[in-house]
Amino acid sequence: MRLVLLGPPGAGKGTQASAIVKKYNIPHISTGDIFRENIKQGTELGKKAKEYIDKGLLVPDDIVVSIVKDRILEEDCKNGFLLDGFPRTLNQGEALDDELSQMNLKLDKVININVEKEVLIERTIGRRICKDCGATYHIKFNPPVKEGICDNCGGKLYQRDDDTQETIEKRIEVYQKQTKPLIDYYTKKGLILNVDGTKKISEIFDEIVEALEG
Repeated sequence: MRLVLLGPPGAGKGTQASAIVKKYNIPHISTGDIFRENIKQGTELGKKAKEYIDKGLLVPDDIVVSIVKDRILEEDCKNGFLLDGFPRTLNQGEALDDELSQMNLKLDKVININVEKEVLIERTIGRRICKDCGATYHIKFNPPVKEGICDNCGGKLYQRDDDTQETIEKRIEVYQKQTKPLIDYYTKKGLILNVDGTKKISEIFDEIVEALEG
């Protein structure tokens, strides 16, 4: 099962991605995670990516495509993968198709999670992440049992530097402008699966599974 997960920042992609990869036993390839790891380690890639991410801008295509190609070639992707955070533009989508074609592969489905801007802002500002295991919470919608502490591992929860109203509004604007052509592209290919991201987490997942297996 080779899948792409689309949706604006704060749409709940991470939550659905975790459930999808567990059910289908495929790796979750998040370009955001790859960049954050490189930023944390202070690599050259991390430094380049940070310049763009800090401004709420997208990392240039050539950097992202190169990273994704290398990741897809790894052994654990032979039975499929879930791409999250890539592609984000029409150019990236076409580049991904070219790379997959050279590997004699193609996408099975593109899951597009739709959520209104006002809801996205509320969700993002209240998001908290565990420093140790990466589990995601929300102070209103999905709070931990003990404030500031992860239910899974007891790690400390933190708010990402880019989870501010100003940055999220900029990211939503960039997403809507650059990703709409990509959604149209996949719609024409008959690959798009539109999902209402305002439903309960379990309902969204059930809808995705039903569509993938139906």
